[in-house]
Amino acid sequence: MDLNDLREKIHQGGGPKRIEKQHQKGKMTARERIEFLLDKKSFVELNTFVTHQNPDLGELPGEGVVTGYGTINSKMVYIFAQDFTVSGGALGKMHAQKICNVMDLAAQSGCPIIGLNDSGGARIQEGVDSLHGYGEIFYRNTIFSGVIPQISVIMGPCAGGAVYSPAITDFILMSRDTSQMFITGPEVIKSVTGEKVNFQELGGADVHSSLSGVAHLVGDNERATLNLLKKLLRYIPQNNLEVPAKMGFTRPRKKASAVVPKNPNQGYDVVELIESIVDDTSFLEIHKGFAKNAVVGFATMEGNVVGVVANQPKFMAGCLDIDSSDKIARFVRFLDSFNIPLLTFVDVPGYLPGVGQEHQGIIRHGAKVLYSYADATIPKITVVVRKGYGGSFVAMGSKALKADMVYAWPQSEIAVMGPKGAVNILYKEELKNLNKQEQEIKRDELLKKYIDKFANPFVAASKGMVDEVINPDETRDYILNSLMLLAKKQTSKPSKKHGNIPL
Repeated sequence: MDLNDLREKIHQGGGPKRIEKQHQKGKMTARERIEFLLDKKSFVELNTFVTHQNPDLGELPGEGVVTGYGTINSKMVYIFAQDFTVSGGALGKMHAQKICNVMDLAAQSGCPIIGLNDSGGARIQEGVDSLHGYGEIFYRNTIFSGVIPQISVIMGPCAGGAVYSPAITDFILMSRDTSQMFITGPEVIKSVTGEKVNFQELGGADVHSSLSGVAHLVGDNERATLNLLKKLLRYIPQNNLEVPAKMGFTRPRKKASAVVPKNPNQGYDVVELIESIVDDTSFLEIHKGFAKNAVVGFATMEGNVVGVVANQPKFMAGCLDIDSSDKIARFVRFLDSFNIPLLTFVDVPGYLPGVGQEHQGIIRHGAKVLYSYADATIPKITVVVRKGYGGSFVAMGSKALKADMVYAWPQSEIAVMGPKGAVNILYKEELKNLNKQEQEIKRDELLKKYIDKFANPFVAASKGMVDEVINPDETRDYILNSLMLLAKKQTSKPSKKHGNIPL
């Protein structure tokens, strides 16, 4: 057969009817997605003619997956895109081999690997070979973790083993209404448990971006999702030996002092505070809909990429709970893997109390935050904005966990616990013998005494736990100076195979 004819046949995938069916669902084909995502005419396909070895399967053009490399905004990436028009994008032995080959090349070249996932799962006709193929992919996801960025984009149904490879990667993006992720589908769940649920309710983008925390970013459609991926890649280096490329920037338009209320119990949006300090319009929030009591994301400071972690007083007063602990720890680990400095904005009253939290393991999950901050060797700069109480203050990038610079605003309160709670405990006996009016007068007196003695940044600064107490509107300049100072930071840790994070 003529080379061009054979190549054209493979490029047609499952044929015009299946391509049309894909379009009717609001989905692009694998090749259309690659063409939209990569720079024009930059894609080079690999292993075009690989095919399965099972005589019972018939023709499966391209083995149901397109693999190769190209550029996105002139940065080299390796990519695979599963082709749902060919046997539902099901994974068999040679399909997996194509993916493994491009993953190996990405690691050897020091480039990100992107997976455009659109697969019904394992190819049943190939039996254990399909399962082994998934295992080979999982292995590479694991050993390349922290070496090259790995990004999964869910473009259709991903079921069973198909969801575990994305789960190991650094970021998962989903397309609203056309993508789902689940271990077992609605029919199996109904037959086993009797529960009735549809595909979107079970594993749609909104579920995974808000409830499970599986998805990091969600686009309204496939093109919007792929554009989000392009934006995300701007903040990420090619590999663990590089730093992100510097970008253009403009200074923020807001003043930090105008964002945070003087009343310590009044809520505010910490995203507005972040935007008043980082470069204008540079903040890209990650996991926006999940664990809203914490905010994580990327930004730039005079064009240099930083990672941002903050408590969000708008939700649950910014308390740390199980989900926010996982969210923060995972993000800090990524930053540390890829040499991205960490900015932390602290306004945290504590870990969330409650029987449910205790029984579900807040101790174990909360410890992940401690571990990730302590283990990170990147530049770590912390700003205590308002509240910093108890163990949650220690967890959020404190000096004890080897933050390089800790700054505090003058109105911040740093103590074992909040003044009101502390006074009620410390002076319980003294207060109970007074009448109501006397109690109020005495409590106000004791509160002032406690704040002056314990709950202010100058006490912590006097002990070296805060490097400097600064005016809010000086925050950006202090951070910029710290980033310049720490640009070539070097550190060493005890020799070991690896630590044992409390997963």
